[in-house]
Amino acid sequence: MRVSMGKIIGVAVMILAIILIISSTLGREIMAGRQPGLWSFSIIHFAGYLFFLLMPVELLVPYYQTEGHGAMVLVGLSMATAVGAQIIDYAIGRLVSEKLMNMIGRKKYDRVKRKIDRYGGWAIFTFSLFPLSSPNMLLVAGMVRFNAVYALAISAGGLAVKYLTIVYLFG
Repeated sequence: MRVSMGKIIGVAVMILAIILIISSTLGREIMAGRQPGLWSFSIIHFAGYLFFLLMPVELLVPYYQTEGHGAMVLVGLSMATAVGAQIIDYAIGRLVSEKLMNMIGRKKYDRVKRKIDRYGGWAIFTFSLFPLSSPNMLLVAGMVRFNAVYALAISAGGLAVKYLTIVYLFG
């Protein structure tokens, strides 16, 4: 299998961005001996829901819970930052859909599009329950011109179930 130099550079830039975001927020607080704050949680969580910075940000919730932050505050911040980032994902998909095809790959796009075409809102809800998948789902929903309000509402429902489950299991 041949990997293009563009993809290698893209992955390297993504990894560098993730390292910079985490080290400038959470890393700085840990190095200073301070309790990780909700600002760092919000920045990292928001960035993790942008389709081009895939991070398993769901792991932040149990960590910040053990640091003494309230479960419902974390759920609220998780929902707000995730939906905010998904609005951007959807808008990017809607505005520059053709150019994004090369970035996410035709096979991944076709697979997600088939799920949206076949299952609609259920696909968006289900993908929102799992790590790393809902940003791509909302990006493709924008690309195929799926109803924005409905897509975001269904995604928010799935995110609520996911984060309430996480705080229940790890609380």
